[in-house]
Amino acid sequence: MTANDSTEKTEDRSLNNHAALKTSIANGDVEEVKARLEGHSLDELEKSYLIDLARLSNNSEIEKLIKATPEN
Repeated sequence: MTANDSTEKTEDRSLNNHAALKTSIANGDVEEVKARLEGHSLDELEKSYLIDLARLSNNSEIEKLIKATPEN
């Protein structure tokens, strides 16, 4: 495995986690969102997008979880 392969796998996992996080937010699954955000940080744009998604889903509890997630 080359360093590039490792980077690609990390990016794939990150993209998969992001997709699953968006699905969990849309489904209103608070526990799943909490589990996916635990130990992670979000960049400003991603955080803003996820907050908007939570607002569209009309879920203030998920919105609070996202807002409490640290930024990187």
